[in-house]
Amino acid sequence: MFKGFTRFLQRPGERLKTLFGAQESSGHSTPTLRVIPRDQHDVSRRLFSENALKVLYRLHNAGHEAYLVGGCVRDSLLGKAPKDFDVATDATPEEIRTLFRNSRIIGRRFRIVHVRFGREVIEVTTFRGRPGDDQDTAHSQQSDDGLLLRDNVWGTIEEDALRRDFTVNALYYNIADFSIHDWADGVNDLEARTLRLIGDPEVRYREDPVRMLRAVRFAAKLDFDIEPRTEAPILELAPLLLQIPPARLFEEVLKLFLSGQALRTFELLREYGLFAILFPEAEEAIAERAWARPLIEQALINTDRRIQQERPVTPAFLYGAMLWPGMRLRAERLESDGMPPIPAQQTASQQSISRQLQHTTIPKRFSMPMREIWDLQQRLPKRRGKRAFQTLEHTRFRAAYDFLLLRENAGEIDPGLGAWWTAFQEGDDHEQARLIAKTSGSPAGTSDRPKRRRRRRRNPSSEHGNDGRQE
Repeated sequence: MFKGFTRFLQRPGERLKTLFGAQESSGHSTPTLRVIPRDQHDVSRRLFSENALKVLYRLHNAGHEAYLVGGCVRDSLLGKAPKDFDVATDATPEEIRTLFRNSRIIGRRFRIVHVRFGREVIEVTTFRGRPGDDQDTAHSQQSDDGLLLRDNVWGTIEEDALRRDFTVNALYYNIADFSIHDWADGVNDLEARTLRLIGDPEVRYREDPVRMLRAVRFAAKLDFDIEPRTEAPILELAPLLLQIPPARLFEEVLKLFLSGQALRTFELLREYGLFAILFPEAEEAIAERAWARPLIEQALINTDRRIQQERPVTPAFLYGAMLWPGMRLRAERLESDGMPPIPAQQTASQQSISRQLQHTTIPKRFSMPMREIWDLQQRLPKRRGKRAFQTLEHTRFRAAYDFLLLRENAGEIDPGLGAWWTAFQEGDDHEQARLIAKTSGSPAGTSDRPKRRRRRRRNPSSEHGNDGRQE
């Protein structure tokens, strides 16, 4: 896989197990650098975005160090097509902003620069240093639990490498000579297909609990094993995710489930106790309803299939599947208390969404279509008269129909309704009329499609008078 790596891998040495020393809560060891020259690796600039190369060269020509770092280097070494291109440099955000008019500084907790080329955004970060006791809180701040609230201390590339999360992400592609700088034995871990945190796992998870989600995401995406020390604290520390703003967790959920390995991700999240933190009501419903887990799993399988086929997917459908079992449990309880089905589901929907918003944000552009899909589940069984045609013409019909099939396949409801709607969509006018007649009991061959009402013409001659006027 890695041309010429054998000479580098002949001396494996000690893995850097304590880059953040356990003796000192913020202590760092000196990293061991391996420089892999261009003629000993297969990573080519042809793999990289032209815009990413523009950013690298402009920084380099301005006298700054400039590296591609993280996932794009990792994926290139694994033979995968890199997608996201992150740049690390010794230039400060203000210096980067000066070099690129098409850029803006974002973030407060971590200040980074987005350089925009049309729809493509190249993320540029300044080398991060080690927070010290003498740092102003404007630059570095931690909570009592160790959570990094602000981290804008600039440093060297060595310090930046130690601040990366996983060894396989601490790989830097140097635009100056096209070499790869491996600071944390990441190449060995790539070959071993192992995901290993840099430093003490508990300390690193407390600094940023989202690293637990990243561990699961990379393990599923890359088909890597999580190293035992890296996975050991996750189950216990999972509740730390409750410290993370719901808006950030929404973005992480999209990364988790829209990367093409949603089903495997779901399995790992549940194994490590993380799914219950992200979707508590869904986890509770899985324990109470046998159909809940198959419904969610089939939705994730369908999501993976659509991504592999490069077809669009929407978080509205994904969240709809995740939250539906818990919402139905609420609705059933309300109905048992005497509330009619439609108001019961509307009330349950609002309650379920309100609870979920305490864990992950759901923007209205997704929550509103999600609720429409749910509401249509009550309309789909009602097919008499004009209703079938009105439902068919609804904007969310196709998504609601797919959702209905999920429910049938999972065993929540008896099969049959999905087949009827399949035939109704595909049938001609005569077939549609036959299906409606079979459902409503109308004479065969008649259609309940809405018709224009014909105006009656007034007859100039009336039985009430020869001149046509009524007496």
